[in-house]
Amino acid sequence: MNTPLYPIIQQYKTDKESVYNTWFINNEERLKAFRSIRRGVMQVIDDIRCKRFPNDFKGSSLEFVLTCITEQKQVFEGAAHPFYWKPKLRIPDIYEHEANKQAFGQFLENCLNAKGEEQIIKEIIRLDSLKIKGLGPAVASILYFLHPTIIPPFNTAIINGFNFLFKDKKKLGSWSEYLKLREVMIDSNNQHRAELSSDLGAIAGLLFEIGTQKLILGTDEYLNEDERKKLEKAIEKRHKEVQDEKEQENLHTQMQYHLLKIGHALGYDVIAASNDRSKNCNGQSFSFISLPAFPSMNCDREVLNTIQLIDVLWFQKGTNNVIAAFEVEKSTSIYSGILRLSDLSYTIADGDEVFYLIVPDNRVKDVVLQLSRPAIRQNNVPIKFILFSDLQQHCDALCKFGESHHIMEKIAKSA
Repeated sequence: MNTPLYPIIQQYKTDKESVYNTWFINNEERLKAFRSIRRGVMQVIDDIRCKRFPNDFKGSSLEFVLTCITEQKQVFEGAAHPFYWKPKLRIPDIYEHEANKQAFGQFLENCLNAKGEEQIIKEIIRLDSLKIKGLGPAVASILYFLHPTIIPPFNTAIINGFNFLFKDKKKLGSWSEYLKLREVMIDSNNQHRAELSSDLGAIAGLLFEIGTQKLILGTDEYLNEDERKKLEKAIEKRHKEVQDEKEQENLHTQMQYHLLKIGHALGYDVIAASNDRSKNCNGQSFSFISLPAFPSMNCDREVLNTIQLIDVLWFQKGTNNVIAAFEVEKSTSIYSGILRLSDLSYTIADGDEVFYLIVPDNRVKDVVLQLSRPAIRQNNVPIKFILFSDLQQHCDALCKFGESHHIMEKIAKSA
């Protein structure tokens, strides 16, 4: 490598609009995604095992998982495309070919349950040996959410960044090339772990930034006029995306505040997600409404960590009994919130709780479509949704006239 990596990492980390700062750190959606996607992969495996998996990507549990992944910022944009069923080419050949479908399901199950690097690499090599048409290293974007310290995500931008940074010519679509790329990434990450992370999303994000030419190595003197204009447009687009994200985050905070305020007025113990309790809205601190600490619950640490990341929970006063759970979705997400609420229901459901998605007004058609999916219906999780505008408009009235959580039915909608 001709360019020292340390200054490039510093450039990457100090850029407030890089994916390191907008996705990798201080991002509750990223933290929530891991268990939700893991649960989704378990559903894919079960569908394949029980022969419920369809002969098309559309409408499948795999589509659900990949859409959750693509919601994870630009790094995973396009992650679903390699899995779209292309009937003329018969790729990827996991929909109509039952043996390939079963092999893919077993691969996912073995990787899900794998305890270490060696086992995962063996599974990748075994899958590659089957030569299933169209089933290449795009699968790594799924495996990353199962084993983020072992498997880096993979896409065109990441491989372009890798080739540019390391003066290489690795190719897209080859598992053998991916495994070589992974070795170099891990070696580089080990050398700079103090500046990056054990989680390979950090170094993958660095390569993504280089591959999309949003991070320029050194000066931009080597760029011609067309390349410079392209760079300026890319930076301008990213700036707009970051500004839009900030606006969405402000709306997200407002919706959380309304929910905390209503729950408190109805006489419940309320609490915001563990990484949101320091927030405030309209001069009101969440900590002054929320419980001082999360109630003790009889579940394992991983499950508890997931529950604590639900946007807002209402508890029966003085108990750990969840009465209502709310996931506030932004304009870019719907799938992951449904998965989190479904996951929560498996863990704590005892019949008296309700689950709500709080969604932007312009996502009504999408949320109805997703909640109507057979994969969601068969889980028997009664998820309803409330629009941002209705929650905002009726917050004070719900606080004043409500007697229990049933008052939320007045503004809730069903798919």
